[in-house]
Amino acid sequence: MNFKKDILLENSISKKSFGRTKRGDKISLFELKNVNGMEVHIINYGCTITSIQVPDRKGELKEVAFGHETIEGYEERNDYFGCIVGRVANRIGNATFTIDDKTYKLAKNDKSNGLHGGYAGFDKQLWDAEPFEELEATGVVLTYLSRDGEEGYPGELKCKVTYSLNNNNELRIEYHGITSKKTVLNLTNHTYFNLLDGGATSILNHKLQINASYYTPIDDRLITTGEIAPVVNTPFDFRKPKTIGKEIEDENKQLKNGLGYDHNFILDKEDDILDLVATVVEPSSGLTLEVYTTEPGLQLYSGNFLKGDIKGKKGVIYKHRNGFCLETQHFPDSPNKPQFPSIELNPGEDFKSITIYRFR
Repeated sequence: MNFKKDILLENSISKKSFGRTKRGDKISLFELKNVNGMEVHIINYGCTITSIQVPDRKGELKEVAFGHETIEGYEERNDYFGCIVGRVANRIGNATFTIDDKTYKLAKNDKSNGLHGGYAGFDKQLWDAEPFEELEATGVVLTYLSRDGEEGYPGELKCKVTYSLNNNNELRIEYHGITSKKTVLNLTNHTYFNLLDGGATSILNHKLQINASYYTPIDDRLITTGEIAPVVNTPFDFRKPKTIGKEIEDENKQLKNGLGYDHNFILDKEDDILDLVATVVEPSSGLTLEVYTTEPGLQLYSGNFLKGDIKGKKGVIYKHRNGFCLETQHFPDSPNKPQFPSIELNPGEDFKSITIYRFR
């Protein structure tokens, strides 16, 4: 690798100002670097990853994640670039759910549905942040206290998210949560990836493999129907590597409902075991992304709602299908689908989830 070939690199972490929000909150930017030159940038607004830079096959740093250069970009748009979404990631049908015969009403911020925690979900909150350094990794611990009733959810919820970057080019995300009342919790990170150029061109030639024999179909509101369907003989069969664009324009009802891929895959793995679940290869840059998780599901989103009206870092315009998301999660609309794995969290329990994005 010729990237800084003659310089001995070390793990490092630095803290900088990222400006102020409209209400005057100071935002901090944490820059993590490992011995290979890989960098991950994180702000405490929305617990957001603003940049992931990885050495390609030539040893040159490649930006592989969407993001904004200023806090104004994150405040003015609700595109979920790189943030933590919650309390409940993905969609809740009719923006309602029931716990122990009590119905809770949420904000309808996605037509008739609740999406990614509401109008002021975790992506719009200021998190407390503490950097740390270890022998083989650097990172940031971010915490947030979600009040009882916030965005309609019950219970005072203490959340902790730990980002760490190690010398194996692994970005590890560890989630914890403790509640004062029975509630629901389903956290994920919403980074948009493009392993070629960070979002300047299409992701349809990226080769993707997902270790999933089943997926959860959606209706025309993008709400899971409750069905568990096999991927065999469908465009959703990624058990062997194929390009994201190979079948995305097929005449398929599910692809029409999602305007492309916007579906949850049921992973072929044991519950709560950290395992490899997906691999993405971009042939031109030589970069590979591996996804490991303890979660039972993975949402593939192919950037269907990108319209080319967002200018990101270095003036890049994020156009239709210029980015993809691989969101590790429990299944969408789980509170209203008793056949799905439960996302209920009781007092005294510690919600824990781990996801690793490994680059090579």
